[in-house]
Amino acid sequence: VDKDALDTQVKDRKIQEAAEKARNEELANEMKQNDKIMCMLEERQKNDIRNINKAISEFQKNFQKPETRREFDLSDPQALKKDRPARLSDNDPRCTVSGLQKFMGEDLNYDQRMKFQKEQLREWSLQQQRDWKNALADQKFADDLYEKSRIELDQKTMEQQRKEEESRRAVCAATKDFNRTQAAELAERKKLEKYQKMKDDMDEISSLLQGNLLSENPEQAVSSFGRHRVITDRWKGMNQDQLMAIRYSQQQQVLEKLRLKEEERRRDAEWDRQSIQAARAQLVLERHQQRQNRERRQVLDNINAELSQEQKSKNIYLKEEAYSNFPTGQYYAQFNTTSR
Repeated sequence: VDKDALDTQVKDRKIQEAAEKARNEELANEMKQNDKIMCMLEERQKNDIRNINKAISEFQKNFQKPETRREFDLSDPQALKKDRPARLSDNDPRCTVSGLQKFMGEDLNYDQRMKFQKEQLREWSLQQQRDWKNALADQKFADDLYEKSRIELDQKTMEQQRKEEESRRAVCAATKDFNRTQAAELAERKKLEKYQKMKDDMDEISSLLQGNLLSENPEQAVSSFGRHRVITDRWKGMNQDQLMAIRYSQQQQVLEKLRLKEEERRRDAEWDRQSIQAARAQLVLERHQQRQNRERRQVLDNINAELSQEQKSKNIYLKEEAYSNFPTGQYYAQFNTTSR
């Protein structure tokens, strides 16, 4: 690195900066001097203009007075004070229709009339507020009365439903007792009829078995003329085996009839069992229907409560909106239109 050359460049740079700084200071001093000169010239010009205007004003004040001019009466500032007013009273004869000096609402007692009208409008506003409060109180009373009537109606409806359920329950219990009694009587009657029929059948069978017709008693065919002779219409020419076969067949028929009666008894018992099951199913169905009715009633009460809450919220909102949008400006506009 050439240190001497760098030092020379640094010295030249400093000399150049010092010369530039001296030139800037000289220019700044010149600008300050010029500014002072300009301020002095402007102040002198303002003083000259002020003196000229003052001299002109003094000349006009002393030698060109306004009252000396021919057109002074057209621009006299005291002309309105000197002149009579356009209307001395509401019945001034100068205020004709074509003069356009008197209009509706521009009478001389305008201030008193406006004060009276404002007081009257204030009274109207207060009366309207009182009417509005009374209307709100009446609406609240009507709502309370409606709520009470609705609650009473609901209570009466619930009481009626409770009575209907109790009567229905009593009818069902009576019907069940009657059906149970009828079933017991029918079973007892069938049992007695079955026992009597079985007894009659057994008596009939015993009579037939012990009679001469079925017993095949050979003695009945014996003729009174001797045992070697028989009565033809009473003769039983069958042997013992045939008689045993007939008896066996009859016994089978008796057993078959007993079996059929036993099946009939079982069918009757099954029918009674099915009737009891149907009655139980009917009772279960009625209880399920009652539970559904209670659930529907609870849902209806919840819906009524929600509707009542919405109605109250809506009434509160309408009241707030009515208070916030009180139509006072409308009455002012209507009053101004009427006065015009």
